Amino acid sequence: MVTMTPPVRAVYKQLLSAAKRIGPFTEDPKKTSIHLIRRSAFAGVATRKNALILTIKSATDIKSPRILKREQASANRWHLEVRLEDPRQIDAELESWLRAAMELAS
Repeated sequence: MVTMTPPVRAVYKQLLSAAKRIGPFTEDPKKTSIHLIRRSAFAGVATRKNALILTIKSATDIKSPRILKREQASANRWHLEVRLEDPRQIDAELESWLRAAMELAS
């Protein structure tokens, strides 16, 4: 199971709360990350000492300074990384990205 410091756990709890407002999903803990799954994974969460690295599935590239890394996984699939250090970073913009990712995974 993934271990988290209290500040990182607060960010993770806020992320889960936002995702639950969008719809049902399950958490699938791995050795070094946690996958958030609808019918397939729509997001992955990796922990760092002071932050979470959230990888979101997307149908398109998202042009935002918040996206630290982008990878085109296939013709119609992108994996986009966002670093989250504070629960307040889980805002309406991030929730819209999660909503779109969940729809892709349905």
